[in-house]
Amino acid sequence: MIEVTRLKGSKIVVNAELIEMVEETPDTVITLTSGKKLIVSETCKEITDLVINYKRKIHTPL
Repeated sequence: MIEVTRLKGSKIVVNAELIEMVEETPDTVITLTSGKKLIVSETCKEITDLVINYKRKIHTPL
């Protein structure tokens, strides 16, 4: 799960495994595999970094 910020400032947690696409139009839009779209204040690069860190965390042995 990754935490992102909606444009009005509220925080939401998104299942990173359900992200299909991230694009800047110029707002950052996250499209989930369900087709739902979320507009967030983070950049594509920030979203990518959050997902990479999440994946590293879940795949690192304890």
